[in-house]
Amino acid sequence: MAYGDETALGALYDQWAERVHTLAFWILKDADDAEDVVEETFWQVWRSAGRYDGARASGSTWLMMIARSRALDRLRSRRRRADWTASPATAGALRDQAGSSSPKAPGSELDRADRHSELAAALGHLPAEQREVLELAYFEGLSHSEISERTSQPLGTVKTRLRLAMQKLRQGLGSQRKEEP
Repeated sequence: MAYGDETALGALYDQWAERVHTLAFWILKDADDAEDVVEETFWQVWRSAGRYDGARASGSTWLMMIARSRALDRLRSRRRRADWTASPATAGALRDQAGSSSPKAPGSELDRADRHSELAAALGHLPAEQREVLELAYFEGLSHSEISERTSQPLGTVKTRLRLAMQKLRQGLGSQRKEEP
């Protein structure tokens, strides 16, 4: 695999995918997330095969440590997402960062609460991959390159997911903008 042999990746996948899925499922308790971890694990293995050092760990240990790390990252991300989507203050911070906040007028607390609810609902409808990059960009302040490195996704994928997430938020909140003066 270090030399770009795709058949070697296929053989490794055939031999280890079920075990990687089992480990990920054991950590995450969700089959869909476990499938995503399997994909992320083998993608990272493919990209970093040239850096593998057999003197530090066996191939199976290296593979399973990558799988464990990916699963734990996803679990942490899921917990963070649950925390901030439930918090109107966090949704308000996202709205402010996105530049869609309106001037605060006296007596408009109810309007702001409605907007917070709409934003939280719009965030809840985003696919998990798009919410994750949005979190990393807006709440952790990571650059696109840093997000790419942390999630082990290509830079173009990160940018696309972030763009799509912002488009969906704009569409979901479009009725709110039309009502504002």
